[in-house]
Amino acid sequence: MFDTNITLNQFVEAIGESFYMVGMSLLIGTIFGAIFGILIVVTRPGGIIPFPIVYMILNPIINTIRSVPFIILIVALIPFTRSIVGTSIGNNAAIVPLIIFITPFIARLVENSLLEVGPGIIEAAESMGATPFQVIWHFILPEAFASLILSLTTATISLIGASAMAGVVGAGGVGNIAIVYGYQRFDSFAMFSTVVILIIIVQVIQSTGNKLARMIRRN
Repeated sequence: MFDTNITLNQFVEAIGESFYMVGMSLLIGTIFGAIFGILIVVTRPGGIIPFPIVYMILNPIINTIRSVPFIILIVALIPFTRSIVGTSIGNNAAIVPLIIFITPFIARLVENSLLEVGPGIIEAAESMGATPFQVIWHFILPEAFASLILSLTTATISLIGASAMAGVVGAGGVGNIAIVYGYQRFDSFAMFSTVVILIIIVQVIQSTGNKLARMIRRN
């Protein structure tokens, strides 16, 4: 039997905080990431709307942010985070670096998914007189939808890991439970429970994403 000072209510509250951080950052990060991912695809050389300047600006920015480990990113962004939300500690503060972390990650995943669409579909759409917007909205995105679901699933799982890591700098959630109780207070039960909770959440999300992608591909 484990000896622990953590309560069930604290675990429930921590899970709720994690879902809040992941949900808000995923929503905003998906919006910006999808926009940037689409822009990279359509403005690249040979794209639907070749615009090398846009591509040459976005591409290195995305690569630069993705190359920074999240634990370093969250510390480096403390002044920026404080200027936005007024503090660098807590759930709302953690959302800022989480958004900046996940946006370029989603942008790359969206780019890869859209590039999987065969050129024949784009050529067929253009031959029917579709505008660039119509090609993107009515042909490329629907064709890549199943792949985009899997990409979003991958992004969500990465974001869960990052949100847990945010507990190191004072954010709430299950990561905070692991740091404060599991590590600082040597509470084995808290650490073990945190790991189990994260595994269950990731398994549920991955299974759901896989099922949705299969359903879309069958239709």
